[in-house]
Amino acid sequence: MDEDALRGLDPRADPQLQRRALQYFEQLKSSPDGWKLCAATFTNGNYFGNDQVRFFCLQVIEHYLKYGYREAGIDIQQSLRSLICTCLQLMGNESNEDRSFLRNKVAQITSLAFVADYPSRWPTFFTDLIGILSASAKAVDIYLRVLLSIDSEVVDREIVHTFEEIQRNTVIKDAMREQSVLQLTETWYTVLTQFQSSNPEVTCMCLDVIGKYVSWIDINLIANDKFVEVLLEFMSMPLLRESACDCIHDIINKGMEPVAKTKLIESFTSILQIRGILNPQEEEEGDYMAKLSKLINGIGVNLIISWQKLQKAEDQENARVTMAALEEKVPLMFRFLGDEDDDVSGAVIPFVQEYIGVLKQLKQMLPKHREHVEGLLYTVIKKMKYDDSYNFDHEGEDEAMFQEYRKQLKTLFTNLSALDTELMVGTIHNLVSQTLPQWETVKVCDLEVAISMLYMLGEALPFVLFQSPQGQQFSPDISKASALQNMIRTLITSRVSCQGHMIVELQFFETVARYEKFFLAEPQLIPDVLMAFTDERGFRHPSAQVRSRTSYLFSRFIKGLKGQLNPYIEDVLSRIQDLLVLNTPDNGYQHLLSNEDQLFIYETAGSLIVSSSLSPERKHHLMKELLSPIATKFESLLSKLQGETDEKRQYAYAQSINMATSLASRVSKGFSSQQTMQACGCVETFTDLLKIFLQAVNVPTHRQLIQTGVRQYLHRMVVCLEKEILPFVPVVLENLLKQPEAKELHDFLPLMNQLIMKFKSAIVPFLQQVFMPLVSTIFRVLSTPTDDLDQVTAVEKKMLQRSYYLFLSTIISNDCLDVIKNQEMNNLHDLLLTIVQGAADIPDPQSQKMCYNIMRKLIETWGGPNGLAGFVDFMYKSFLPACFLGPMKPTFDLNDGQTSLALGECAHCLKCMLDKRGQEFLSYLSTDYLPKLNVPAENIQEFCEALKTDYKTFRNYLKNFFLKAKS
Repeated sequence: MDEDALRGLDPRADPQLQRRALQYFEQLKSSPDGWKLCAATFTNGNYFGNDQVRFFCLQVIEHYLKYGYREAGIDIQQSLRSLICTCLQLMGNESNEDRSFLRNKVAQITSLAFVADYPSRWPTFFTDLIGILSASAKAVDIYLRVLLSIDSEVVDREIVHTFEEIQRNTVIKDAMREQSVLQLTETWYTVLTQFQSSNPEVTCMCLDVIGKYVSWIDINLIANDKFVEVLLEFMSMPLLRESACDCIHDIINKGMEPVAKTKLIESFTSILQIRGILNPQEEEEGDYMAKLSKLINGIGVNLIISWQKLQKAEDQENARVTMAALEEKVPLMFRFLGDEDDDVSGAVIPFVQEYIGVLKQLKQMLPKHREHVEGLLYTVIKKMKYDDSYNFDHEGEDEAMFQEYRKQLKTLFTNLSALDTELMVGTIHNLVSQTLPQWETVKVCDLEVAISMLYMLGEALPFVLFQSPQGQQFSPDISKASALQNMIRTLITSRVSCQGHMIVELQFFETVARYEKFFLAEPQLIPDVLMAFTDERGFRHPSAQVRSRTSYLFSRFIKGLKGQLNPYIEDVLSRIQDLLVLNTPDNGYQHLLSNEDQLFIYETAGSLIVSSSLSPERKHHLMKELLSPIATKFESLLSKLQGETDEKRQYAYAQSINMATSLASRVSKGFSSQQTMQACGCVETFTDLLKIFLQAVNVPTHRQLIQTGVRQYLHRMVVCLEKEILPFVPVVLENLLKQPEAKELHDFLPLMNQLIMKFKSAIVPFLQQVFMPLVSTIFRVLSTPTDDLDQVTAVEKKMLQRSYYLFLSTIISNDCLDVIKNQEMNNLHDLLLTIVQGAADIPDPQSQKMCYNIMRKLIETWGGPNGLAGFVDFMYKSFLPACFLGPMKPTFDLNDGQTSLALGECAHCLKCMLDKRGQEFLSYLSTDYLPKLNVPAENIQEFCEALKTDYKTFRNYLKNFFLKAKS
């Protein structure tokens, strides 16, 4: 062995030595005799105690077994078999102190040899394995590890196997059943009885082996008196009972016929109950209780599976017996579901879910079933409660686990609600009416769960609650109010929202936002909720989490009640005035709301103003009051940014400028097609703001951040304004075209597309002016030389190229073709050549697809008898060659999905030329163009005939045509 290279295996070795060790590893793997050298090194004793070197050797041997051993001759097989026997004897030596990872690797290597050689080349594998091991704990340990590794290779269903491996594994299992399993089970029984006291670890490993193998061997080899007696004995031994519990679980999980399965479960359950194992003490240790709960879950789920199979087979008598067995297990389900430990409770939830499913299938529920539903409902409510130890301020792993557990309980609640709606609503009504009015003396967890249950009713019973026969769950007539309406009124009038704890406040706001339709029936309670949102219970709560969530929920609440809020609009705006202050580096105090929260508040304020029944003059006044502080601050921030030299403060100012534009953009979301900016008298306010914002587009510092905000505002103005927006676009363009970058142009073009799609032909005169300067700038940026290693710029240019072609496509598709048509002849020629270049030369299928699409649309418009002068000649000389040059490029992968779409557009293009020019086009193809490409005459004829077929047939032909041409 290369001693220098081996020194690099030490984790503390320097990187150069580690690299050398890696190279040596690759060298040994690729050498035919590398594994032999490693085998000798592992077994000769020179490196005992050096775990890194010995593990290294085993990895080389492992590689050989995986990739080189199958083709080995008899002498190599004998050598490797001898090596494995030696390794197993070394590991089984009682004085051996090798660590687990080495023992596991030896076991893995043994299992790799096993799957390669058993049963044909090494039929005596198990006899040899058992024969070379002594009765020492170390020997039994490595024996069991080998069996576990064999299970991973041959049986484990979580490991994906190839078809060949599945066939191989079937042969192995059949041979093992026939030749070795009986011998193996005898050794397991010996291990269990011999080591139960002296070595619990080995005993537990043996139980694990039995659990894995029982899934595919004869059940009677394990589910018999002698094994069951040992397992039951272990259930009373603290060090063994968890593994014994898992082993019993694996036994009852075995796939069996339903009648036999029910008998097996009943026999186990009967013995476990007689011994008192299924009725543990309350103070029993948690991990063991979780294992017992898992066992109860397995019992219940397997009985349900058996019952369902029997029902399907219409075996009514055995189905009745199995149902009776299942019903007897329901008290155990309740016991473990209600356990104080959530891990114990959670382990039995699948049983509960399946049992609820069974109740849903019954034609009629008996009184005892209704009792079970009620019991489950009360248990779910009890288990939903937060523990006193829950840390609401700093939620960690324990809290996250509880939230996951709570989601499972919520699913149970929803499923239970479908079984007995009346019971569900009645139970929650009692809970709410008994808990919320006494909020000052009730624990936080009880308050929270009562409000949460009220909230969850909306999800659990949507059909019952919101699609009742009357079509109205909430009635203005209190005497006709539903239980749900009474509960929500109790929630608000009880003043539980004053409790103060963050979780109670959060759940209160979540619930009133969910049931906003309630306030259409009882609008007199709206002021109470508005007050809660705007005072220390909501936006001014000590918890940032509450403040943040209520900002969003307030937005939802307002949108749901637009028509009901007219009397309160100005009061609400005055209450939130201080929350609207733009957060800048010079404010001098900590803002209550984050920037994201403030966006919701501004959007809500805008929505309140726009949706009100106030006059346009009053709306204009309120909107100006809302936005003028932004305008004032913006100009001040811009001035300070330009005079600032400190980089951190420059960035802070730029962020505030971006935020100002974002806030104004969010306000504009209040407008709609019914309540337009023009109808509300607010055009001037927003255009004045736009003039101010446009001052920032040529600021060199943090240009991209600032331009993003301004561009976002422009997008909103295109949506909200009409032609008032058009005079502002040249100003943006003028600044953009001074020193543009690829990304800036790429980000700007969607704005132009938005304008074109909105105004269509009406925008042509305006677009005429800006079109060529914009196109020229795009190509100047694309042709600017860049460093070959600069991948970022390369990607940005590629994206700009796509944006350019999308821009042209948008013009052509929205009645603006005159913009291109009216260009000077040389400009038009150059422009068309860019499209040809995009189709034929650019190795980007998305751009190519757009270019072929543009070409087709131009041919459709100008390719006929009365088209644009000179276009047909250009079509023949440039568009047609592009349809052949593009697909013939090595980068045009005809088997790629995106490229297939581009080829489809290419086929469309050629079909369109035929539609417009008819026989003239076919003659040009057959007598001029295709002969110049040296296409054989019979192929030319074939091509022209295919072109005359339908589009789909021609597209498929075209793909094969180019595949043959490129082969």
